[in-house]
Amino acid sequence: MTSPRAPLMSLDDALKTLLAHIKPLTSVASVATLDADGRILAQDLVSALQVPAFDNSAMDGYAVRSADLTQAGIELSVTQRIAAGHFGTPLLPGQAARIFTGAPVPAGADAIVAQEQTELVTPDQPSRVRFLTQAEPGQWLRRRGEDIQLGDSVLQRGQKLGPAELGLAASLGLAHLQVMSRPKVALFSTGDELVMPGDVAPADMPPGAIYNSNRFFLRALLHRLGCEVSDLGIVPDRREATVAALKTAADHHDLIVTSGGVSVGEEDHVKPAVQSLGALALWQIAMKPGKPFAYGHVRRETSPGVAHFVGLPGNPVSSFMTFLLLVKPLVMALQGAEQNAPVCSKLPAHFDWPKADKRREFLRVRRNVQGGLDLFSNQSSGVLTSMVWGDGVVDNPGGQTVAHGDMVSFWPFSESLS
Repeated sequence: MTSPRAPLMSLDDALKTLLAHIKPLTSVASVATLDADGRILAQDLVSALQVPAFDNSAMDGYAVRSADLTQAGIELSVTQRIAAGHFGTPLLPGQAARIFTGAPVPAGADAIVAQEQTELVTPDQPSRVRFLTQAEPGQWLRRRGEDIQLGDSVLQRGQKLGPAELGLAASLGLAHLQVMSRPKVALFSTGDELVMPGDVAPADMPPGAIYNSNRFFLRALLHRLGCEVSDLGIVPDRREATVAALKTAADHHDLIVTSGGVSVGEEDHVKPAVQSLGALALWQIAMKPGKPFAYGHVRRETSPGVAHFVGLPGNPVSSFMTFLLLVKPLVMALQGAEQNAPVCSKLPAHFDWPKADKRREFLRVRRNVQGGLDLFSNQSSGVLTSMVWGDGVVDNPGGQTVAHGDMVSFWPFSESLS
């Protein structure tokens, strides 16, 4: 009599267990700010200056003393012209300064009047101007330090650097940034049925053979997360070949990612191979698609320590979804990055899902012009077209049916592919 199977671990518990095993890598690299897009900041950035460094004009127009312009129609003498990058002289009562966007505001001025609200008294004489409005103190002025104060911590360790962050770092005068080193990841697929595109023409594919699509999207996803990827290709469905590939990968990498061979079939050699070289901490998750997921470690033979191991399912949608939900958080944790859970929104289902699965389901959907969600017609874990057609998934709890009009949790792919 066989003993009952242990219940599958929930996705949330699996993620907590996985992250509990991860310690951020300690190596840091200095990179040019121009080249730091997508990298993870390794230290807080503290400003050594104020931004702006001086009061400056937010408009092309005239710098004035607001006390001189208490009503429309007043005329003032224009005594100086101040362009960006140049300082003027103090402004006296009854005077105005022609000024341009970004130029320092002269001492004595406390307001800017836009040039559209003025007119020259004599069109060919710019030395005297009539103001068509009164001036309020502080209008169209950008005050010194209004953006950043001296000593402000403007970016924090663990932040992912994007265009806005790089611009902010540059505004502090930083030509180089300290960032976390890129995780070194070994990637390989298992399966005698796999063929690389270009090796065999579609018309010549042998019976049972399929093109290796997982290799392409997994490599792209890893690159998007800032990893240095070693592509070890396709490993045959043999125990000794799998063991050899894992040994090679462990010695030179922080993480090993495999695709296929993690189920329970006689030709699925990854699980026993990993167990012979290390250990597994996770095996099979209560999610659909994506049940055959494995996490553990492989001991290094030529250096101390271990390499993290992730075994993804062979079916492409399962592999894609488990990567987004489990591997991405792991990779970000290795880099000491901030962890933000995907932000879901409630949208109406414009479909019926009458057959509930015991596992938590991720249904591929697409937003429609009515503000609801359409369901892809085929939810099989092997239908990769559903990931291209859809722009997200419905996160459907285990045992839950869906009727047309029900409000469901929608998770857009943009949350995880950026």
